[in-house]
Amino acid sequence: MSTPSRVFVGRLVSLSVFDPLGDPVGRVRDVVVTFGASRRRPRIIGLVVEVPGRRRVFVPMTRVTSVDGGQVITTGLVNMRRFEQRTNEVLVMAEILERPVTVNDPEGPYEATVEDVAIERERSRDWAMSKVYVRRGSARGTLGPFRRRRGATALVPVEDVTGIHQSTAGQSAAMLLETYDDLKSADLADVIHDLSPKRRAEVAEAMADDKLADVLEELPEDDQVEILETLPVERAADVLEAMEPDDATDLLHNLTAEKQEELLQLMEPDEAADLRRLLTYDEESAGGMMTTEPVILGPEASIAEALAVVRRVELSPALASTVYVCRTPHETPTGKYLGMVHIQRLLREPPHGAVGSILDKEIEPLHADAPLGKVTRMLATYNLVGVPVVDGDGRLIGAVTVDDVLDHILPDDWREERHEVTHG
Repeated sequence: MSTPSRVFVGRLVSLSVFDPLGDPVGRVRDVVVTFGASRRRPRIIGLVVEVPGRRRVFVPMTRVTSVDGGQVITTGLVNMRRFEQRTNEVLVMAEILERPVTVNDPEGPYEATVEDVAIERERSRDWAMSKVYVRRGSARGTLGPFRRRRGATALVPVEDVTGIHQSTAGQSAAMLLETYDDLKSADLADVIHDLSPKRRAEVAEAMADDKLADVLEELPEDDQVEILETLPVERAADVLEAMEPDDATDLLHNLTAEKQEELLQLMEPDEAADLRRLLTYDEESAGGMMTTEPVILGPEASIAEALAVVRRVELSPALASTVYVCRTPHETPTGKYLGMVHIQRLLREPPHGAVGSILDKEIEPLHADAPLGKVTRMLATYNLVGVPVVDGDGRLIGAVTVDDVLDHILPDDWREERHEVTHG
């Protein structure tokens, strides 16, 4: 056995996991611990491992044969069923780190914050939490995202720490977010979905508005509403502004009319006007699914300019695939809609040319009241990623992209089911 006598969870997380033949299994994302009145030390029962496909699975510690050399070796088969946290289980990275505790020091007890924990394999061959790395002082209400604390640190026996198993108010989430900083918004949403409502609220509080907006767009509706209602109303309005208009509208549809109006009143007038317009459409229509912020240019814009615009990192691949060409103004509702240009056509043309000279005019724009079936048929018939939506005067008011349509034709719980494994 090459496993060292003590391993810190902060170093264990993100290590690669291999099977006995040396083939990669995934990466450690968290450690699962249980607390029991009859046990002197909290018991480590397993690892949460992220496997290909960004699915998180549970690997029991009984299958871990080695933790050394920057890797974890397991034995036997790994159950690829998606990890689901049980009532008596606690996640070290997600729930214990940054938890306020009391250290019972011989010179007198003091308040501290958990920064890491050490786990050891005992004579019984069970794994247990043995040491807690703490920083003096409480982090409650004093930290912004990713700021480092000040104060003396200490490595203390877990037996001398009170409150490590208790969820308390005001726990920071900066270290949790730092650990998962490499995840895409959809994958971070999966992590947040599995947390308790209290911890979800703490994580949301620690996130920047634009990041929280991206994550909210990937969460189930119940989680979206729950998180939004935990935010101060002014911040909730800011987060809605940072969301894609169609996603923000879907979220507003799940709130009461009074709450909708309260949030809209706090938003920038232009942003609120877009959402008010979207709220008037049926959710299953082109108007209800569209975004009011597609890529729009005038016919005189150069192809080089169009390519520069669609390269913007904040654009989704679906939105970046198409440029909609209109007369001024170039914000919805625009001047007269002239046609669309696909990114592949832009890449084939000289950069000094004008987008108005390469318009695709064969795709008839939809009207806002077009039903979902008509939208899906148009996308499928013409192999499109997005379609324009115009008003009665031929002005562009938005665009429906294929991801918006999928959100409406997949089952309501698809976000919760997307990482389940189907067994033949």
